[in-house]
Amino acid sequence: MTIDVSQISPYDVVTRNDPRFDGQFYSAVLTTGIFCRPGCPAKPRSENVRFFATAAAAAESGFRPCLRCHPELAPDPPEWQHASLVVSRALRLIGEGILDESGIDELARRLNISCRQLQRLFVEELGAPPVAVAQTRRLLFAKKLIDETDLSMAEIAFSAGYTSVRRFNEAIRQTYARTPTELRQRRRRAIVDPAGTTIDLKLFYRQPYNWPAMLAFLAEHATPLVEAVDAQSYRRTIRMDGASGIIEVRPLPRQPAVLLRAPFKLARHLLPLTERVKQLFDLKADPAAIDECLLRDPALAPLVRSAPGMRLPGSWDGYEVALRALLDASAPHQGKALVTALVTTFGDMLPESSDLALSYLFPTPDRLGVVPLVDIGLSAPLAHAIQRLSRAVADGSLTFGGAASLSTLSAQLSAIPGIDAPIIHAVALRVLGEPDLCFTDNPLMSPDALVRPELTPDYSERGRPWRSYAFMYRSATARSA
Repeated sequence: MTIDVSQISPYDVVTRNDPRFDGQFYSAVLTTGIFCRPGCPAKPRSENVRFFATAAAAAESGFRPCLRCHPELAPDPPEWQHASLVVSRALRLIGEGILDESGIDELARRLNISCRQLQRLFVEELGAPPVAVAQTRRLLFAKKLIDETDLSMAEIAFSAGYTSVRRFNEAIRQTYARTPTELRQRRRRAIVDPAGTTIDLKLFYRQPYNWPAMLAFLAEHATPLVEAVDAQSYRRTIRMDGASGIIEVRPLPRQPAVLLRAPFKLARHLLPLTERVKQLFDLKADPAAIDECLLRDPALAPLVRSAPGMRLPGSWDGYEVALRALLDASAPHQGKALVTALVTTFGDMLPESSDLALSYLFPTPDRLGVVPLVDIGLSAPLAHAIQRLSRAVADGSLTFGGAASLSTLSAQLSAIPGIDAPIIHAVALRVLGEPDLCFTDNPLMSPDALVRPELTPDYSERGRPWRSYAFMYRSATARSA
């Protein structure tokens, strides 16, 4: 757990109701059988408290979630806090729903290790096996939907990844000693769309968060007709298993949370949808730990103090980011015009959209792998590179999901003509969320006229292990200059 016990003990965190540590560990009370997040107002006696690294570990030990502090509202722990890269990658795959669709054997296969080794690593680092982690994630998300939406219990069951309503009802009763209906009767006031066409959910994060920098970056790199960004919100068209629509994400005033608004017809995909939004906005980051490290660098300290809480901009779709980076690198002055032509020529229109700024879905890799791209003005080498990239994604030989490692993805992308280090850096940062990439400048991630006279020869070692965040601080400063 990410706590410096030399400065403050976990029990001190609990007695202070310190929300900065929410999601990084959980306290369980032996006398009540309940586990809580650190921000819970309860003040148990120290001899009655046990601490767990994850909610799944507390649940595995027989404790049930607190109905007062709502552990399901805690921000997810940073994936980089785990010592094992395998565990971090496995958690990303679980977040993508692999255990909802397949079993533990498929998860282990994707990670190229044995089931036994995977189970051992999870128990050592998280206190619970992978299946228990997935089950707790599913249960807490179902509780969140009960509280925050007016979805029917059947809709909630399938949205949370349960295979039947009976299993959902049984899991809720066993955990909370109440039926789903009884839980909904005691919920707080939900944010509900009166027309019943959208679903609103709150996704919490750790403060501070530099929202102006994040939205400015996303606006600069937005895909025309697919993404729209302003000073208050991010919107985009999406497609999940054939269902399509527009999602909106906006930071909530006076709350450490964003409001995610999704069309009702995507209700069954809410769990993977929220995971993608968390990755897109880096909602799992621990800004206190990152900024504390970067403040030690004299060149970075003024930037961090003036606008703390920098995040890494993620992506909705890795293929889209890779293709955009390829276009921007190959035709830097025509990138947006070319991607607009790609979208309008080969993307599907969103028929129900009344917003001209969001009227298309991004083209699929299987389509771009076979169409004549030179017809829209692409050079033959660029068209060939895009088709090679698209075919690799379409046939599954190139994946951007949770199982992808930096070394493997770099090797796969490097094999495609036209893809070089700046493109791979952009993909590694935005798709993999790599926190410690080393690059002093990247024309794909910052303005062309970027000048940083403060760079010194030892820059490659400065900012470890948060050099990606250091780069974003510098880029944001140059962008606003």
